[in-house]
Parts: sequence; C-alpha cells; structure tokens
Amino acid sequence: MKPFILASGSPRRKELLEQAKISFTAQTSDVDETIDPALSPEDLVQSLALQKAAAVFEVNKDAVVLGADTIVVLAGQVLGKPNDREHARGMLRALSGKKHSVLTGVSILSDRLKKTFFVETRVQFWELTNEEIERYLDTNEPFDKAGAYGIQGFGATLVAHIEGDYFSVVGLPLSMTVRELNHFGITPNL
Repeated sequence: MKPFILASGSPRRKELLEQAKISFTAQTSDVDETIDPALSPEDLVQSLALQKAAAVFEVNKDAVVLGADTIVVLAGQVLGKPNDREHARGMLRALSGKKHSVLTGVSILSDRLKKTFFVETRVQFWELTNEEIERYLDTNEPFDKAGAYGIQGFGATLVAHIEGDYFSVVGLPLSMTVRELNHFGITPNL
C-alpha cells in the first residue's frame, strides 16, 4: 500500500482521520491562501485544496496525498480567518442570526488518480448579543478559523442548527473522504 499523507497541520483534520482509523503522516504546505475574488466560492475552496495537495505531492510522488480547505460564505462573500480581534468581532456580528454556508474542498492525488470535490453545509447562527460575542472572543477559538468560529469547540454554542455534514464544518467531510480514499487503496485499519 502507498503511504498516505495529509497535506495539513490542522489538528482537527488529523483527529477526524484518526477517528476513521486511517493511517497517515502529516506534512504542511506553504501555499498562499489568498482569496481570488474572480473564483466562485466552490471553485476557490477546491483550488486551495488542490494547491495544498499538489505542493506536498510534488515531493512525495510515491504517496497518496490529501489536501483540504474550509471557507465560510455569507451572502456570497467569503469569510476567511480573521486578522485580529476586531476583524473576528465583525465576522461574528455579520453571522449573528443568519444562515451561511461552510464549504470544505478536498483534493486527493496519486500517480494514477486525482479527485477533487467539495461539500457544502448550511449553518444557522443564533442571534448573538455583544456579551456572547465578547465571551467567545475571550476563548481565543476564533482566530485561526474561517468565519471566526469552530463548531467543534465552544463555538458550538453559537449554532442554532445545521443542514448537512457536521464533519465538513469541522474541516473534513469524513464519510465522503473515506469513500473516495477507497478508490486510492486507502482504507481504515480495523
């Protein structure tokens, strides 16, 4: 079996693959994650996932490599990771009481196959008070996450409900990813 590499340093993606009993190593890629406004959110998230996978695959041609990226989209606008507390506060205020989309793109590369896809999940936030926003900012969770929140942590208290794949919001659509990895000979270690 070929080595399997996760092209990410994300602890959440690592935990999800471990939950699925997939053996892997992880390598980060130094891909410029600048948002290209010419691309649709769907094309953008797949492009970023592919760039991450391709950068690691370039130096690991004998492996199967998975890259992933997650973005938050509100009213057609992509919300990336916040620059600072004020930026995060503004994102949370914008998301308050509204439904938004979380898109996670996944790209899997090997010397014989290439598969890139995305999963969209709709997330509805509660109407947030200023106190709730400040309390969440005090957790320091928002600062390395698209849209300034993480559903797997205290950020779960901001979410009224979701429509779609919870794990995609965390950072990797696990069920779909495991199914696609089967085509590359990567299966759970049971």
